[in-house]
Amino acid sequence: EVQLVESGGGLVQAGGSLRLSCAASGFTFDDYAIGWFRQAPGKEREGVSCITSSDGTIYYFDSVKGRFTISSDNAKNTVYLQMNDLRPEDTATYYCAAVATVKRGCYGSHWLFPPTYGMDYWGKGTLVTVAS
Repeated sequence: EVQLVESGGGLVQAGGSLRLSCAASGFTFDDYAIGWFRQAPGKEREGVSCITSSDGTIYYFDSVKGRFTISSDNAKNTVYLQMNDLRPEDTATYYCAAVATVKRGCYGSHWLFPPTYGMDYWGKGTLVTVAS
């Protein structure tokens, strides 16, 4: 079955760093873009970043640009989100999700439509708490 499993969340002090991992299985990794999303308490889920390993496409939403870095290890079917200079407002449950490249992956119009953003598969999330 399709699985997306996030890990790496936890409690970190403001200014610190965490690296999240998204391990994918049950589908052809190279045929999908992988996105990171987050949902803070009381707020709508929002996009964070996206990567398409097949063509190197990377996209960052403005809220994290310059602080977060997305990368993939195709041999491990794993996508990472390196989060630096964390702020209390980064506190959220972080989800990874997969969308087929035939839907234009990272640049499809589905990215405009919360809360599902047209993703084909979702992980269950990992909680990141940034303390001041």
